[in-house]
Amino acid sequence: MTCTAVYQKHGDWFLGWVEEIPGVNTQGATLSETKENLKEALSMVIEANRHMVEKSRPRGRAVRQSIRVAV
Repeated sequence: MTCTAVYQKHGDWFLGWVEEIPGVNTQGATLSETKENLKEALSMVIEANRHMVEKSRPRGRAVRQSIRVAV
C-alpha cells in the first residue's frame, strides 16, 4: 500500500497527515519524529478499522482478497 504523506512546518512544530485516509494525522518537534509518528498513526487507524469490520461482519462465508487501485 502506498499513500501520500504531507508534512508542513507550523510554528515550532511539524504537522503530518495522509491524504488518502481521513483521521491519519500527527505532529512532532522534528520532521523525522513526525514521519515516525505518522507511520504509527497509519498503522493504528488500519488496525482499528480492521477490528471494527471484524466485529460487525455478518457470519458465514466470505471472500477476502487484496485489491490495488491506481489513483
